[in-house]
Amino acid sequence: MDFIRLTTLAQQVVAAAEKRLPADVRAAAESVPVCYEPLPNAALQAEGLEADVLGLFVGNEHGSEFRGETSPLPPQILLFLENIWDQAEGDEPAYRDEVRLTYLHELGHYLGWDEDEVARRGLE
Repeated sequence: MDFIRLTTLAQQVVAAAEKRLPADVRAAAESVPVCYEPLPNAALQAEGLEADVLGLFVGNEHGSEFRGETSPLPPQILLFLENIWDQAEGDEPAYRDEVRLTYLHELGHYLGWDEDEVARRGLE
């Protein structure tokens, strides 16, 4: 499937997932941009990110500005759509499910949840 179609499907899935969030979480989710990339770029891989990673949250966690924390990158969720498509083995319903799960997982990191909390909430 081409990247434009993968992106369109992913945007639909993310929008639907946001609508289902509790109001307070939805407000936070709407404040962090989601960027759709085919694959992790060379710079991310040079920093140690695996080539087949599905998603990544970068930047400060939600609310960190009130604690005086800063990051050189603005908060954003990156979804690597070709990797997600490969993970779904080219199956569109599986792709939609994996986009939703990956988005929610990275959103959890934006909200300050560590890997244990993300797993506890069923977002691993």
